Amino acid sequence: MAAPHVLIIGPPGAGKGTQSSNIASEYGVEHITTGDALRANKDMDISDMDTEHDTPRAYMEAGDLVPDAVVNAIVEEALTTADGFVLDGYPRNLDQAKELEGMTELDVILSLDVSREELIDRLTGRRVCDDCGTNYHVEFDQPEEEGVCDGCGGELIQRDDDEEESVKNRLDVFHEQTAPVIEYYEDRDDFVAIDGEQTPDEVWADIKATIDDHS
Repeated sequence: MAAPHVLIIGPPGAGKGTQSSNIASEYGVEHITTGDALRANKDMDISDMDTEHDTPRAYMEAGDLVPDAVVNAIVEEALTTADGFVLDGYPRNLDQAKELEGMTELDVILSLDVSREELIDRLTGRRVCDDCGTNYHVEFDQPEEEGVCDGCGGELIQRDDDEEESVKNRLDVFHEQTAPVIEYYEDRDDFVAIDGEQTPDEVWADIKATIDDHS
């Protein structure tokens, strides 16, 4: 089997990161995220793009939103140097989805379906070690001692963006920007909706069977 080209889409808390790691490990492909691609190419020369800054680093250090044109160029660079990949976190809007079509061909588009109520439970229950960054969950993945990281003994905290109002806002933004991307893809033969409310192992079994069937 040739190294698959996989796009995985889903709202915050759907499990994209976990399943992308499974895909990368199983098929020996690169896990490409917008954030990782930006960090890896932060000194890329974009002076020919007629943008405010000449490198992505300048946007990041200024705390400014990196323009779509720059993100598109960086994702394209990451895709062209990868034999196979799982793309996670891009495209975020319809314009990016149309740009992606000119960059590469996809074997399968996976859409993780999880209800809003379940996503809120997952995200508001997340706790992160303040020292090493390990993730836990108050219901699904509890530490041995409440509030204490198993690995380093650091304090487990709830990040600001995991508080309920922030979570609801993140989900609203996803629905507004990225739900149209799902609609854009869903009539294609390579689009497959995955029930993301199953156990992680069950979700992975469905994903693996889908990729094997489409590659």
